[in-house]
Amino acid sequence: MICSVTMVRTEYRDRRAAQVENAEVRVTVLEQGGHVAQILHKASGVNPLWTPPWPSLEPASFDPAKHSEYGGDAESKLLAGIMGHNLCLDIFGGPSAEEAAAGLTVHGEASIAPYQMEADGDGLVARAFLPEARLKVERRIRLSGDTVRFAESVENVSATDRPVGWTQHVTLGPPFLVKGATQFRASGARSKVFEQDFAGEKGFLKPGAEFDWPLAPRKDGSVQDLQILTDAPSSGGFSTTLMDPRREAAYFLAFTPSLGVLFGYEWKRADFPWLGIWQENFSREAPPWGGKTLTIGMEFGASPMPEGRRAMIERGHMFGTPGFRWIPARSKVEVEYQAFVRKTSGFPEPL
Repeated sequence: MICSVTMVRTEYRDRRAAQVENAEVRVTVLEQGGHVAQILHKASGVNPLWTPPWPSLEPASFDPAKHSEYGGDAESKLLAGIMGHNLCLDIFGGPSAEEAAAGLTVHGEASIAPYQMEADGDGLVARAFLPEARLKVERRIRLSGDTVRFAESVENVSATDRPVGWTQHVTLGPPFLVKGATQFRASGARSKVFEQDFAGEKGFLKPGAEFDWPLAPRKDGSVQDLQILTDAPSSGGFSTTLMDPRREAAYFLAFTPSLGVLFGYEWKRADFPWLGIWQENFSREAPPWGGKTLTIGMEFGASPMPEGRRAMIERGHMFGTPGFRWIPARSKVEVEYQAFVRKTSGFPEPL
């Protein structure tokens, strides 16, 4: 049976948005920033994606002089409007001091740009132009049962080849996340903890430690299994994992037993060889965090670490794999990936 899918304009959490849905899922995309704010499993009422606990603001409305509740640095404009799955382009991580002074935000322009959205058959298409990066972005979203299919292109309109960071910043949150209970699986191989501590004294991972997925070295000499969400009162950290080179397809899965909901993404390893895992467990006290956020980012992309342009290029490679992607002059690069959400009793076998 073929179910019709119609795009509608709407508001979501006080943000202008577009929605598409079928009998199984509803997908909500924010007009400013292009964030996929919701992949709602309609039967259970669960949206696994993160909704921040602070009020959401359109990026175009952000004024650092008026909105100090979101902080006062290059990340504030992004944090004011972040939700769910945002696109990091053409950097992954923070800008340099000079880029920040020129107005560039953390994770680049794609997460704050205005998107033009229109119906596209059984889904929608969102388009944006990044004037500083000189890139055109197009993302097509189509629904097929409980699966959301993404076709994404980035076109370089400049006359120079561009090295870019390009990461799908998929962030999960409550009520899907349950401390000590939500489980994870990924097609991981070799891993490394970010060299700088993400959470100061509350960081639990050993900075710069290399390990085999999923057993990460802790500061105290013990090992943390990254396949289960921590039950610590407060913690944070970031590690990256190279997706298994023996597999053409890469994936991550997340499952919460009390809800019986399985959520995941699958993509081509050649497009996005890295999966960054960012954990924020009530550790950040600065605005807008206020020590009140539980979230985990499952961030698959072309770069291993959220470190910005200069460090990305200087790092070059890790574990014999490139740490950024080239988009040639006057050229377009296309990728495809998919997400799904469904009721189940556990992880599929075999993985």
